[in-house]
Amino acid sequence: MSHKRLYYTFNQFLREKFAFKVRKISLNAGFTCPNRDGKIGYKGCIYCYNPGFTPYTGLHFKTIDSQIQHGKAQLKKYGFKGKFLAYFQAYTNTYAPVATLKELYDEALKDDEVVGIAISTRPDCVSEDVLLLLEEYAQKTHVWIEYGLQSANDNTLKFINRGHNYAQFADAVERTQGRGIFICAHIILGLPGENIAHMYETVKKISHLKLDGIKIHHLQIVKNTLLEKMYRRKEVKVFYPEEYIHIVCNIIELLPTDIVIHRLMGDIREEFLVAPQWGEKKSEVLSMIEKELTKRGSYQGLKS
Repeated sequence: MSHKRLYYTFNQFLREKFAFKVRKISLNAGFTCPNRDGKIGYKGCIYCYNPGFTPYTGLHFKTIDSQIQHGKAQLKKYGFKGKFLAYFQAYTNTYAPVATLKELYDEALKDDEVVGIAISTRPDCVSEDVLLLLEEYAQKTHVWIEYGLQSANDNTLKFINRGHNYAQFADAVERTQGRGIFICAHIILGLPGENIAHMYETVKKISHLKLDGIKIHHLQIVKNTLLEKMYRRKEVKVFYPEEYIHIVCNIIELLPTDIVIHRLMGDIREEFLVAPQWGEKKSEVLSMIEKELTKRGSYQGLKS
């Protein structure tokens, strides 16, 4: 990586991969989660109220195709000229029989302007049959799978009620590799009980797995969650912008140069966000991160 590039963004990856602009369209395929339907639990993760994380829930559009057409129209309305990735975002998007998954993924890919799929899921919800299906797609289109990890610390995973451990995540990654599927991990910085050393250890552990991408979120308190109750009782702290920028820049330095950084901070729909209520917009925080890296003379991979 040239040191002129502070970090490897998803937009940069897409520009290298495609000869045209590509944007994601978020979809709600009507999935649930094994941590909500009783298979492993009922309450879900302590921070999760899914409508708060999903920019577009698709609740008013019954089919995948209608959601894609709506998403395309919205982007084109603002002058976008390019093609699209169908992003199966809401809840656990491999948590269904393989025949059902194939029907949904096929519906997304039948649109000529959709050049690939991105699938958000849990590491405990990818059977061999699911991976074989995704491998088939990867032979003919662009495929990302996004595994929610959040932390590599098993005590943290238990506390936040994830319902799986780090070994299950590492196993899912290992079983996915070598199939032509791009693999991304989600982590959250600032989870209850974690200090800076825990966060850096998570990054170091997943870096050794040779992932293709990472999504970094800062802890956000969402309405209608157990975490909100804990926050109201002053049991949970959130980052100030300056704290977060310092930590995330350190993490960028730890990440190998070839890992695509899909995001550097979380996104919550404003009506669901309790804290942190930063005055800065997302674009301003990203600009502050770049300024801090430049000030340090730093870049992704400096300490990897």
